[in-house]
Amino acid sequence: MTTSVQTSKKRVRWVKIPDAIRVMTEQYGPFEAEPRLDPVHELVFTILSQHTSDINSARAFRFLMEEFGSLEAVARGDVAVIEKAISPGGLAKVKAPRIKLVLTRILELNGALDLSFLREMPLNEAKTWLRQLPGIGPKSAGIILNFSLGMPAMAVDTHIYRVCQRLRFIGPKVTVEKAHDILEAKVPPEQVFQFHVAIINHGRRVCKAQRPLCAECVVAEGCPSRSKMMKASATKKSTARSNTKAKPAAPIMPHVPADPNLKDP
Repeated sequence: MTTSVQTSKKRVRWVKIPDAIRVMTEQYGPFEAEPRLDPVHELVFTILSQHTSDINSARAFRFLMEEFGSLEAVARGDVAVIEKAISPGGLAKVKAPRIKLVLTRILELNGALDLSFLREMPLNEAKTWLRQLPGIGPKSAGIILNFSLGMPAMAVDTHIYRVCQRLRFIGPKVTVEKAHDILEAKVPPEQVFQFHVAIINHGRRVCKAQRPLCAECVVAEGCPSRSKMMKASATKKSTARSNTKAKPAAPIMPHVPADPNLKDP
């Protein structure tokens, strides 16, 4: 006689997106959606922020505006001068021609650098309009629409992508590009900003790429990757020197990037 397999064990409940937003906001927040820059300035700042720190990108943006006075002047400016102005931000040889090209293209398409008209478009149309610009992908478009215009566009950076895979908000084989659409469909529009900033904070502070701090995780009990991550961390710790000093926790990411007009301390 065959006996049925016992299924009385309590099933672990994986954390859901609304719960993650709530507990992470309680842990790292509150976060207030306060637009800092108008859309075209946000666009330029986003280009400058690629592969560099918030401090360096803010400094590069400030130097650019001090040199030219306006983005209209940047669009007319010499690439070599733009490059020199933004050099503190890194990758200036790549970013300088890209900034000039993007601004020139906006002027060709729109006749002006005012992108506030995007707010009146349906979200998908606004994203499509931005993504026709050279070098503007889904993450940059999401940042501009969300942070500057308050539209519920998802911006997936490396921290969001990693944390969402570990929490199974997206599948392990989902690409970064596809993750934008999947997460945008799953997160309520009014919570997209909170989701973005809460998950980035969690990724920077706790759910790190190499050694996630599972013991400090506010969603550990509902994390489907917890056992795997803790096992990997334990293995790495066992091979490390016992007298290695622990690194201090990363600073909490501000809910909006640092004001690029602020002077250096």
